[in-house]
Amino acid sequence: MTISPGFSRLRQFFLAAALLLICQPAFAEKRVALVIGNSAYQNVARLPNPINDGATVAATLKDAGFDVVDSRHDLPAAETRRVLRDFADRTRDADIAVVYYAGHGIEVDGSNYLIPVDAKLERDTDVYDEALSLDRVLLAIEPAKRLRLVILDACRDNPFSKAMKRTVASRAIGQGLAKVEPTSPNMLIAYSAKAGSTAADGDGKNSPFTVALSKHLTTPGLDVRRAFGFVRDDVLKTTGNRQEPFVYGSLGGEDVPLVPAPAKIEPPASAPNPQAEARRDYELALQIGNKSAMSAFLAQYPNGFYASLAKLQLEKFATEEARVAATEKARLAEQERARLATEGAQKAAQAKAEADAKSAEQARIAAEKAKQVAQDQAAAAEQKRAEAERAAADKAAAAKAAADSKVAAVTPAPAKETPNLAALSSGASQAEVTKSVQAELRRVGCLSAAADGNWNTTSQRSLTLFNRYAKTSVDTKLASTDALDTIKSKPSRVCPLVCEHGYKSDGDSCVKISCAEGSFLNDDNQCEKRREKKPVARRDSNERDDRAARPVRERPQSLPQAIVSKPRVSAGGSGQIVCDQGGCRPVSRGCRIDYRGGSPRDGGGNVEVCN
Repeated sequence: MTISPGFSRLRQFFLAAALLLICQPAFAEKRVALVIGNSAYQNVARLPNPINDGATVAATLKDAGFDVVDSRHDLPAAETRRVLRDFADRTRDADIAVVYYAGHGIEVDGSNYLIPVDAKLERDTDVYDEALSLDRVLLAIEPAKRLRLVILDACRDNPFSKAMKRTVASRAIGQGLAKVEPTSPNMLIAYSAKAGSTAADGDGKNSPFTVALSKHLTTPGLDVRRAFGFVRDDVLKTTGNRQEPFVYGSLGGEDVPLVPAPAKIEPPASAPNPQAEARRDYELALQIGNKSAMSAFLAQYPNGFYASLAKLQLEKFATEEARVAATEKARLAEQERARLATEGAQKAAQAKAEADAKSAEQARIAAEKAKQVAQDQAAAAEQKRAEAERAAADKAAAAKAAADSKVAAVTPAPAKETPNLAALSSGASQAEVTKSVQAELRRVGCLSAAADGNWNTTSQRSLTLFNRYAKTSVDTKLASTDALDTIKSKPSRVCPLVCEHGYKSDGDSCVKISCAEGSFLNDDNQCEKRREKKPVARRDSNERDDRAARPVRERPQSLPQAIVSKPRVSAGGSGQIVCDQGGCRPVSRGCRIDYRGGSPRDGGGNVEVCN
């Protein structure tokens, strides 16, 4: 049977179409959306961005695969009501219904209204006739089963309220939109700015709110509440925290993404290796390393690549046995030859023993060579086996990488999140782990040195301090991810702040101690009051000078004790006393004193003369 070229091309087309359908995620849910952008207001100044914002959101929802995206702009009141009525019919069998509105809105007495382009609003009561109540919009999406979402970029500075006449003085007309609490389940109402505040149009083609919506809202698999969380972060960053989007309402515990995550394509299971069991058993026999194990392997696997390897191993075992036998035979022959030579046996017997010994030695050498050849063959075979296994592993890895790339091609990239520095992957280098641990130790106040990636004694001592004050038992010898996780679990300072003398701790810093007047800082780092010195009586300086100027009175030279001793006066003497080197005594009766010149020390002076 001949197949025509046209039929062949048709078959290829259907195969390609079937493959495309298989690779695309199957969306069982029906999703509808209504987008309204009002810019050309007839009675107030034109808004530049709403029509661009509406076109951007509509394109985003269409690209996300919504079943119905009805995009309108510059609608008057009557047309707005008709569009809402038609959209309500489309939501009856929908699972997800979305309404996006960009334009002017107003809050009167706590109720919110969307303003069509033909509204005049000369009086406050005209709001009820010319504007559209938010409740009317909520009523249009109420039939949706899983998610009812209203997005309002209508919190702009309203020009109508400035010229509007008040019919009742107590009627409140607020700035922006009022807070709303949906009464229906599975309903969310998102404001471009929190209730009571206004939103900015921005300097670009689109408002900051719409730019963030188009970036995050239709991320596949991303829950709509998390998507609005990312929108809030982006708008706050863009507007310098002046505009904060807000979401009112609640959903259940399950994730509700606007675009479901695509079905994961499992990589094809690798074909089983028919020689895997043989390889495992061969490696086991090789580990046992004897003839019996290899013989048992050959009995189980008589053919194939690993059987050939086992046969080479058996040859190696046989040559080893032959070598051992030849070595033993040569040893015995040599012993016999030596014995015969010692015993003086006949020359014929000695010659025969010598010949036997020589033959045994040659057999031993041949066995050694055969063993070496068998070992070389077995080693070469093992090398080929290793190369073949590496090639097979590389081929399997390449096939797995190709399958993973196909899966990655149809799997959307996850939402970009801020990386966590204390959560390092297992592939991080030791230097990065060390630096991260040191940085965390600095954060909790246990390390004052810089985080340089060098795990030295200072770092170990700081981790020891952390263990002491945090009541943990982390290994201090090495900076590990376990230590990093443990330190990161502490939200604040762990180690007490230690300040130098003259400083005290104040929160997480050291401040200089200032003592009051009359006080000083003591060695205990405490302010102490100075003690007043008591007055001490002192001599006047002039008096001291006078005492110093007085001459020192010369004391008389003392005489020997014998000289100054009191004389003894005897009864009946002349009453005269004579002194010499022997002392002083009374002059004897009938004697007189005669002066000889000099002094008593020199043998002169007064002497006693008796006739």
